[in-house]
Parts: sequence; C-alpha cells; structure tokens
Amino acid sequence: MHHFEMCTVVCIVSLKSLLKNIQEELMKKDEVRQELQRDMRKATRLSKQAILFTHQERFDEAKKLLEEANKLITKLNNISKDHPELIHTGLVNAAFEEYTEAHAFILLIKEDKFISPEELGVPSVSYVLGLADVVGEFRRRALDSIRRGDVETAEKSLQIMEQIYVELTAMDDTFLLVSALRRKCDVARRLIEITRGDVTIETRRSFLEHSIKELEKTLRRKTKAGKSEN
Repeated sequence: MHHFEMCTVVCIVSLKSLLKNIQEELMKKDEVRQELQRDMRKATRLSKQAILFTHQERFDEAKKLLEEANKLITKLNNISKDHPELIHTGLVNAAFEEYTEAHAFILLIKEDKFISPEELGVPSVSYVLGLADVVGEFRRRALDSIRRGDVETAEKSLQIMEQIYVELTAMDDTFLLVSALRRKCDVARRLIEITRGDVTIETRRSFLEHSIKELEKTLRRKTKAGKSEN
C-alpha cells in the first residue's frame, strides 16, 4: 500500500473516531439538558405551589416545598460548573424568578426582611425580576385581607409593595441592562395605584363602621340613663 493511501485510511479512521467522541459528548450533553428541563419545570411548579400555600397561610407546607425546590436549584448550580451554557435558557430563568418570588414573599410576611440573591443561589438579574413579581402577590394578599376586614395587614402589604417599587425604580442604569424590568415595574406601579385606592376605601369604610357602632353605644347609654332618671 502506498504511503498516500495509508495516510488516507489512517486519517479517515482518525476522523471517524473523533466524530464518534463528539457525538457521544453531544448525546451526554443532551441528556443533561433534558434532565435539567425536567428539574426546572418541577422547581417552578414547587415555587408556584409554595406561593399558593403562603396565601393560604400554610407556611410550614410552603417552606417544605421551597426546600425541595432548593435541592433542584443547588443541583442546577453544580451542573452549571461543567455546562455553563445550559444556564442561559428560558426554563432556567423562569425557575430562578419563581423561586425568588416565593422565597421573598414568605420571608417578608414571616420575618419582614429581604433575602439576597447569594443566599438563594440565583443570578442577580433573575433575583431582580422575581422581586418585581412579589408586588403582585402582595396585591392579592391586600385584597384577601380587605375581604377579611383586616385593614392593618392590607396597609402593611401596600407599604411593602411601595417599598419594592421605589427601590427597583431607583436603579436607573439597571433598566437599560434588564429589558424586562421596566415592563414589570410599570405593572407594579399600576397595581400599587389600584391597591392604594382599595385600601383607602376600606379604611374609610372601617372607620365609618366603627364610628357608627360607637354612636350606637353612646345612644344606648343615654337611653338607659334617661330611663333610670324616670
């Protein structure tokens, strides 16, 4: 066999082996990607359920769901060390945002404090976007409180909504870096405006109801006093 022919055969065999290794690598990466997608869907679902339980004040159950979601987030962060390109997908970002929203919501209710992206193990952009969505959850909490006649909790919810909005909109440069943040803040502003109106109406109604009851008590006392004198 001529030298050229031998070289050609060797090169073909070598290329075939090389491409086979690449194919195996791509197949393994695809398996990781599919597993990651399943995990992120589950993490998102767990976080949504935790938010629902928080609205129902089933806080222990909500925390258990977030612990389960945390395991998936931690697993994702470990995978990202070997496959960093898999982090930048819609499913991953959605899971991060929902996880942030759920954690921030329950912590603000139970401990009246914020949690950092480092503590959550989520990127800063996902944290900011998830925090913006917390405004909507406190809008719902305010309405639930109004229906129960709990004006104090409704007012507290409104205060938190305003605090989040003010702090996020103060990050002027971030609006240019995070395209979705401006839209979320516009939504938050509208929610705050209508919630402020709802809380104001309920506060006045509650005050009027209280005043009427006090007047009725006063009239009853005077009526009793008048009968006693007679």
